[in-house]
Amino acid sequence: METSDYEHGVVPRDQRKGWLSIAAIWIAIGIDLSGAFLGIELASGMSFWPAIGATMLGSLLLGLLAMACAYVGASTGLSTAMISRAVFGKIGGAVLALAISVSLVGWFAVQAGFFGMNAQIAFVEFTGIDAPVQVFSAIGGILMAITAFWGYRSINRLSSLAVPLLLALLVAGVVVAFVTNGPTGLQAPVEATFTFGAAVSLVMGIFILGVVLAPDMARWARTPKQAMIAGFVGFFFGNSIILVVAILLARVMNGTELMAIFFALGLGGVAVIVLILAQWTTNTSNIYSAGLAFASISERLNRRTVTIVLGAIGIIVGVIGAADYFVQFILVIGTVIAPYGGVYLAAFFAGRKSARWTQGATVPTVDGWSIASWAGGILAAVATTDPSAGPGFGWFTLTSISALDGLIVGFVLYLVLLPLRHRRDRTRSVSSLPDEVSA
Repeated sequence: METSDYEHGVVPRDQRKGWLSIAAIWIAIGIDLSGAFLGIELASGMSFWPAIGATMLGSLLLGLLAMACAYVGASTGLSTAMISRAVFGKIGGAVLALAISVSLVGWFAVQAGFFGMNAQIAFVEFTGIDAPVQVFSAIGGILMAITAFWGYRSINRLSSLAVPLLLALLVAGVVVAFVTNGPTGLQAPVEATFTFGAAVSLVMGIFILGVVLAPDMARWARTPKQAMIAGFVGFFFGNSIILVVAILLARVMNGTELMAIFFALGLGGVAVIVLILAQWTTNTSNIYSAGLAFASISERLNRRTVTIVLGAIGIIVGVIGAADYFVQFILVIGTVIAPYGGVYLAAFFAGRKSARWTQGATVPTVDGWSIASWAGGILAAVATTDPSAGPGFGWFTLTSISALDGLIVGFVLYLVLLPLRHRRDRTRSVSSLPDEVSA
C-alpha cells in the first residue's frame, strides 16, 4: 500500500483521483458540530428566511472561491504550505506554514471539545452516568488523529462511507421533526442579534480556512477542471447542509443543542452516529493539513511523526476547554488566514508559467511584496470588522464580510504592486550588467 502523501513535492499523475471522491471529503468536512452550533445560533438570532439566505449566500461564495483555490492545487500538485513557499519565499513560507499549523491545531482542539460536549450528552442520555467531558474529548481526538496519521487515502475511504450515511440520518431527523411538531416554529419571532452581513461572514468564516487550504485535497485531482467541480460541490453543499438542518431543527423543536434535539425526537442512536462520523471526518482533515503544513518547513520532518505530535498537543488543548472560544476563534481565523488565499491566487494567476511553481524551484529567502500584500489584506479585514462582531475596528465597510474583504484586498494589492515589482527587477537586472554591456 502506498504510504506517501508527498508533503515535500508534487502528487504523481498516476495517484490522482476523480472529482466525486474529493468532493465527498469536503462534504464530510463541512458536516460537523461546529456548523450545527452556528446554525442553532443563527436560528435563535435571526428570522428563518434571512438565516437561510445568509447560509446559502455564504456557502455560494465559499464554493466559488474554492473553485479558484482548488484549481491552483490541481495545477501545481502542491500542498497549501508548499504553495506558500513559492509565494512568500523559504523563510516567509515557513512562517506562514507555522501559522497555518497553529491555527489548525487550535481548530482541531475546538472540534475535539465540541465532540466531548456532545458525546457527554449522548452518554448521559443512554446510561444516566455523568462522566467528565474531558474523557470524551480525549477519545474523540485520538480517533481523529489516528486516521490523519494514515493520510489522504484513509480520509478518502472514511468520507466515502460517511457521507451517504450522514445525509440519510440528517434528512431522517428533519422529517421526524416536521412530522412530530409541524412547521409552525419556523416563523416564530426572535430577537435579532445578527445582521445579514454578519451572518454571512460567520457562515464563510466557519469554512474559510478550508477554502484557503483546498490545495491540500485538490492536488489529488486528475485535472484542474475536476478539482474545480469538486471544490464547488464540496464547499457549497458541505457548508450549507448542516447549517440548514440545524436551523430547521432548532426552529421546529425550539432547541439549543443538536444532540438533545435528536434525543427529544427519539433518535438517540442516530445522534451518536452523526456525532461520531461528523467530527471524525471533519477533525481528521484539520490535523492532517496541520501535519502537512508543519512538515513542509523542512524536508527532514516526517508528516506522520509531526501529525502525532500536533495531535497530542491539540487533544490537550481541547481537553482544557478551547471550545469555549469557538466564535472568537473562527473570526480570528477568517481575519488572518483568508487574505493569504487572495495573495496566492493573485500570484498564481498572474504568473502561472513561472518556474517557482515547479518542484525544487529556486525561490527567494523572503518575498516582501507578497508579505506586504498579505499584511494589507489582514489590515483591511480588521478595519472592516465591527468590534461588536469580532476583533476589529469597524472603520468602514466593503462587502460587509470581513474575511472576504481581507481576501479581496490581498488579491488586489498583489496585482497593484506587481508593476512596481517588475520595474524594480528590470532596474536591478540592468544595473547588474557590466558597464560595457549596459552602455
